[in-house]
Amino acid sequence: MALANGWLILVAVGVVLAAIAIGVVVGLRSGARTEEHERARVARAERLRALPTFRQALNRRVLALSAVLLLGVVAALSAGVIAARPMSSQTIQPVNTSRDIMLCLDVSGSMSEVDVEVLSVFEDLLDDFEGERIGLTIFNSSPVQIFPLTDDYDFIRGHLQSIRESFDYTDQVPEHWVGTLNGNGASLIGDGLAACTMAFDHPDDERSRSIIFATDNEINGASIVTLDEAAAYADSIGVRVFALNPVAGKDDAVSAELAKAAEVTGGAAYGLRDTTTVSDIVTQVQEQEATELKGQAQVVWTDTPNLWIVVLLISMLSFLVVLWRVRL
Repeated sequence: MALANGWLILVAVGVVLAAIAIGVVVGLRSGARTEEHERARVARAERLRALPTFRQALNRRVLALSAVLLLGVVAALSAGVIAARPMSSQTIQPVNTSRDIMLCLDVSGSMSEVDVEVLSVFEDLLDDFEGERIGLTIFNSSPVQIFPLTDDYDFIRGHLQSIRESFDYTDQVPEHWVGTLNGNGASLIGDGLAACTMAFDHPDDERSRSIIFATDNEINGASIVTLDEAAAYADSIGVRVFALNPVAGKDDAVSAELAKAAEVTGGAAYGLRDTTTVSDIVTQVQEQEATELKGQAQVVWTDTPNLWIVVLLISMLSFLVVLWRVRL
């Protein structure tokens, strides 16, 4: 046990010794006055002192007075310990789970209903995450990072709700339009996938990195990076892509291109209405081995006066009870 203000123990000890010294002095003076002025009032007092009942009563009173003294000392010392702030230390080793998930959404007009569905599912899944870092990047003709990888789930939930509600188009400029219409064309998925891949940090660390990529792959315009190039880049840095295709089966060539890009990274492509759902994809991501990243060890000191508070309360209550019993 460590004490933050150990000197207060010495103060408590000093108070106890001073109180005992004062009590002894007062007792001696009182006894001297009694012996000098009242010695002759009781004749043959030695017979009274020899009686068994008198001796028993005297012993009980001496015992009670000793208990008063002992309890008073214990209470005073306990109060001194509490005032000195007893503390205990604990070494904490922060650990972060190195599983990262980037949610990458095509917010072109044809994807509005899909994006709302994916965002709603992710909001529901937040309660099941345990240490995973989540990020969100949206794109149309240009990509925008809504929030970086973080494990602050309240923060994540707030932004997911905000983006989802922007698809109600109640604002003159919906939030998902801001920054996503700065290029030429629409639904430039190569640029979007590349931007999502570049959002992963700690490139030198062994981490599980995954992208949940929702797009219909209906490109309108010339992107800076093609889908194949973006997929190759993702594969080169160990990012797996899980693609959600809302038009799977409608255009076989488009679906095949998206599936090929996902499979290059070790991921897969799914139709939005297939038996595999967003939650199933997240489960697959969570099954990947997560490496624990240990932070710098920290020593945390906390006040631990509980035991001494209990001792103080018991001793004070006992002190008062004994005082009442001996009528002091």
